[in-house]
Amino acid sequence: MSSETFPDAGPAHLYALPCGVDFAEGLVAGLRARFGDQGPEAMARVTVYLGTNRMRRRVRDIFDQGPATLLPRLRLITDLALDPMGPELPLPVAPLRRRLELTQLVARLIEAQPDLAPRAALYDLSDSLAGLMDEMQGEGVSPDDIAGLDVTDLSGHWARSLQFLNIVNIWFGPDAAPDREARQRMAVERLIATWAETPPEDPVIVAGSTGSRGATALFLDAVARQDKGAVVLPGVDMDQPQDVWERLDEALAAEDHPQFRFRRILRMLEMEAAELRLWHGTPAPSPARNRLVSLSLRPAPVTDQWRDEGPGLGDLGPATEGLTLLEAPSPRMEAETIALRMRAAVDEGKTVALVTPDRMLTRQVSAALDRWDLVADDSAGVPLPLTPPGRFLRLVAEAMGERPGPSAILSLLKHPLCHSGHDRGPHVRRANELELELRKKGIAFPKAAQLREWAIETAGSKPGRINWADWLCHALDMIPNDAIRPLSEHLKCHIELAEYLAAGPEAEGSGQLWDKDAGRKARKTCETLAEHAEASGEMGIRDYRALFIGVFRNEEVRNPDTGHPQVLIRGTLEARVQGADLTILASMNEGSWPEAPPADPWLNRKMRAQAGLLLPERRIGLSAHDYQQAVAVREVWITRSTRSSDSETVPSRWINRLTNLLEGLPEQGGRAALAEMRARGADWLARATALSVAQARVPPAPRPSPRPPLSARPDKLSVTAIRTLIRDPYAIYARNVLRLRSLDPLTSSPDAALRGTVLHEVFEKFLKEGIAPADPRAKARLMAVTEEVLEAQCPWPTVRRLWIARIVRISDWFLTTEAARQKLATPRHFEIDGSARMEDLNFTLTAQADRIDEGPEGLHIYDYKTGAPPTKSQQKTFEKQLLLEAAMAERGGFDKAGAGRVAGASYIGLAGKGTTVDAPLDEIPPAQVWAQLRELIARWQEPERGYSARMAMMSDKDRSDYDHLSRFGEWDFSQEARGEDVG
Repeated sequence: MSSETFPDAGPAHLYALPCGVDFAEGLVAGLRARFGDQGPEAMARVTVYLGTNRMRRRVRDIFDQGPATLLPRLRLITDLALDPMGPELPLPVAPLRRRLELTQLVARLIEAQPDLAPRAALYDLSDSLAGLMDEMQGEGVSPDDIAGLDVTDLSGHWARSLQFLNIVNIWFGPDAAPDREARQRMAVERLIATWAETPPEDPVIVAGSTGSRGATALFLDAVARQDKGAVVLPGVDMDQPQDVWERLDEALAAEDHPQFRFRRILRMLEMEAAELRLWHGTPAPSPARNRLVSLSLRPAPVTDQWRDEGPGLGDLGPATEGLTLLEAPSPRMEAETIALRMRAAVDEGKTVALVTPDRMLTRQVSAALDRWDLVADDSAGVPLPLTPPGRFLRLVAEAMGERPGPSAILSLLKHPLCHSGHDRGPHVRRANELELELRKKGIAFPKAAQLREWAIETAGSKPGRINWADWLCHALDMIPNDAIRPLSEHLKCHIELAEYLAAGPEAEGSGQLWDKDAGRKARKTCETLAEHAEASGEMGIRDYRALFIGVFRNEEVRNPDTGHPQVLIRGTLEARVQGADLTILASMNEGSWPEAPPADPWLNRKMRAQAGLLLPERRIGLSAHDYQQAVAVREVWITRSTRSSDSETVPSRWINRLTNLLEGLPEQGGRAALAEMRARGADWLARATALSVAQARVPPAPRPSPRPPLSARPDKLSVTAIRTLIRDPYAIYARNVLRLRSLDPLTSSPDAALRGTVLHEVFEKFLKEGIAPADPRAKARLMAVTEEVLEAQCPWPTVRRLWIARIVRISDWFLTTEAARQKLATPRHFEIDGSARMEDLNFTLTAQADRIDEGPEGLHIYDYKTGAPPTKSQQKTFEKQLLLEAAMAERGGFDKAGAGRVAGASYIGLAGKGTTVDAPLDEIPPAQVWAQLRELIARWQEPERGYSARMAMMSDKDRSDYDHLSRFGEWDFSQEARGEDVG
């Protein structure tokens, strides 16, 4: 076939640009060379089909650099799916609508087969099924082809999968509205039929596509066969021998090769690689490197080719002159080194592009660039769920259908978009005050009445708090329950609640929720979801939440104006578009580059091959082609980390091939070249390490023992604090001298403290009713009281049943021992406060006794323990709570109980089967205990005595609330505490 428009073409009009050539620049140079001298209208008559919007913008920018000319018509290959081609070819169904329709089918599947997947995977399964349908329609695979697959020797899962796939047949019928991929193939087939009768009168060029999808390959074939059509392939290996091209005919063995797709296009056009022509004479930056990389990527077996063709490469120094190999010990150091090199490139006036599919690494590099206030131009943008409006809408969605706890409420209130309709200052202050109140009260699920009560209590000193609390209560009332509703109603409730919270109590509208690029993108996504909501039917709130987050996860927000023009971060697809002075190929490890193929729940590899669908190796082949193109530019860094966060990594197969080839060619300087590549990387790694390591070594902190002035030392402690004073004096210093209090947990949990409070209340309430322990009704009443208290105090049903079972287990023991206790004395006082003062030492001891009984022989003091009670030996030295309470009682410290002899004191252990441990009053009588206390307090009033950290902890594993303040860990127990006077 010959053509005046493309006289240099072979049998078909198929051209190539070699690896390493800036494709956009080479394409424009070829267009100018072919059409620039034919008059200004010649270029305007050309139609160029490109692969991506970014490539189209780049081509336009290169034309804008001059000289002046009319632009060709620049279109996207995917735009063919939207071409109006007559009423018999309807426009495609929106992708979201098709996914919502599939969601209903997958929901029924999960209901019928719960073992297939969890309900939360509903949208992900729908998305993968939609992707399979797109692939089937693009590759021309019918449902009959799928149904005819032989699965007799496969597991039952795949047979079940084929059975389910029959339900998607309705979208493959002649009357079904096509989705975008099906419409693309229909449009291409219609175009081919039209050109068969009326060939295009003006030049048509397809540039930059590898033809990896079936419909695109058909389009390339049709264009290349036209007299005025041409296809320009990117990154063709012009050094690959003919026998290697012939090895690529077997898809199962060669689809992971970077040139496999080009071989398929050549066979489709009945051409050989030798018949390919260059689109333009733009030379490759490093032809020697292209030959080296080409040999390293030969399909298996390759050893004989390396041995035979390796010597023909000549001196390998020029081929690796611009190559640097960085092998960092960790992803963090890899990111730090990359960031340092990018910063240096800016000073050198170079454009640097980081190319990697590893989004975690790009975020680490972006964070490292913050050190120099550099913001990279990131082509991937930010996932919509990670933007401020995306996070806010996610938080609102997670509260829907739930009883929001303090964490959920405060996450919403403290989000920057909450109350953004007007002044946020008072709102932030009230949110912080509410947080302190919730921490103090330990409310698991705050109710409107509790919030209003808190606001009313301080209404006089905190004006405006009542209105703010009413606004918050109304927002909580707006949270929908977990009912089955249409998607449109869920979305409406969701948006109304989000806008109400974003506006604030005294503003209309939606605050700043929908402002800026991220807000506009979020609003558009919500509007698109509302537009197609009727396609999804009814669902529960959890299904809605999974669907909503799944839809947002597929969207990204790009802001092209924020990045530095010299610092670029690109995915492997975007890297084909724009050249750079320095290209960094990062995270070159197996699993990252190439990425591991995603799991396919519908078809395995063998079934895909039988059906004619794309194999998982296709992704690997595309990644290999991206690598071969990117590594061929003039200056390249190849980086990887030798370890991930939890294990050693495996180098990318292509890096292994390249290094092995260089190692095997010592006579051509391969080993020396590889050593120089690694040395260049090690040099930059050393610089980054020096930058990230503190230059001056900070000595570890000594074990503290602060000595505050006597006037600042505590003059009042509780009996429980005496134990702390003995074991960890530093905690007393921090709490009572520095006035530092640890915050209570934000979210109440069924921990030991709450269990103790609840069980105390159970037994106190039971005993106050006065039922005799020996009464046959006593056990039933004890369990009834338990149910009442736990229903009010324990909002976790599972924990509630566990604690009820615990009391059932010890109820008989408790009633039996309680009968014995009541024979000695009668319960009179519960949770009774007391204090005793040492006037000469200016010190007051306080206590709250759980229970004091009065009997003929004197007072009996009891303390409930939900854990193991302290032993008698522990009480003698450290655990002096009961002994001190007995000493206080004999001195009339408990006013309501009066002064009197203490006949006994015991711990009532409620753990296990129950136990009672008596205080050793016979060994250490109250008078002796009081004398010991006086001696202890007097010693703490000596100026030279310091509050040493962790003086006598019960166990090395015990933790204090103030370990971080004392910098425990920089010192250990072998170090003596060093006294230090503090003001």
